Amino acid sequence: MRANVLSRSVLRWIHIVISIPIYGYIYSPFEKLPQYARPTRFVFFPLMVLTGLLMWKGHLLWRLFPKRPA
Repeated sequence: MRANVLSRSVLRWIHIVISIPIYGYIYSPFEKLPQYARPTRFVFFPLMVLTGLLMWKGHLLWRLFPKRPA
């Protein structure tokens, strides 16, 4: 249970930090958009979607991998 809380907390902070450049892309002046477009499309947005999906449906993903017996 404790590891689950820690992993959700880490994923939540990664999700928040990764979303900051996306806000910068949305609210930046139009002249600076080409500088932000490529990293936002191919790095920040996919990572934000991935961490969001892991926080939302990660429990189903972890069920697919059984725990090793000690």
